[in-house]
Amino acid sequence: MSQQPDAAELPTSSDLPDSPIHTTGTDHLTIVGSNAEDTIAYYRDLLGMPLVMRQPNLDDPDSTHLFFDAGDGRILTFFVGDRTSDPRPVQPTVGGVHHISVSVDPEKFREMREALTEAGRQFSEFDRGIFHSVYTRDHNGLLVELAADRYDIPDDRRGEVMAIAQRLREEDGADYAKDEHVEAALEELGLPAEAYDLPDADGGAGGLR
Repeated sequence: MSQQPDAAELPTSSDLPDSPIHTTGTDHLTIVGSNAEDTIAYYRDLLGMPLVMRQPNLDDPDSTHLFFDAGDGRILTFFVGDRTSDPRPVQPTVGGVHHISVSVDPEKFREMREALTEAGRQFSEFDRGIFHSVYTRDHNGLLVELAADRYDIPDDRRGEVMAIAQRLREEDGADYAKDEHVEAALEELGLPAEAYDLPDADGGAGGLR
């Protein structure tokens, strides 16, 4: 039996791997939720995701399948029933979901923070280098990251930018990809490094406090 290579030594790259299957994008993610009312109140009425479909859960007709448009045609769905919401933080396990991340408009970032505050939602904020993130929790304690791009990067070039920023980060000996690595990656690719006007925030490690 051949020995698997050390994952830490595998190179990062935006090139397609030599694999039998190549995915073409994220179609949807499905989360087991509590009830329809609380789920719609959070994801539609607070985060602004249109509820685009409601139908029986085809694997369990006793529950309902809610479909929300996350904003780019990608869909976030929930299996809901007659269950009580539990706001206590979800404890991730192997095979579980640590958090979901959705994009927000960088130019409306401050308005988004104000809306969370007015809704009584606790959150933490961090500069992650390539994006600027707020971490909060939904009505069932699931960690939700609201991420705004720090730079105007074309969607079809994002992987390239991240892979080059990773290489530059390693060459620099930095713990994580910082603004300077992203800017240098954009310059290497000949893309304009146009930064959005986002608030100052702590960088590096951290999550919802």
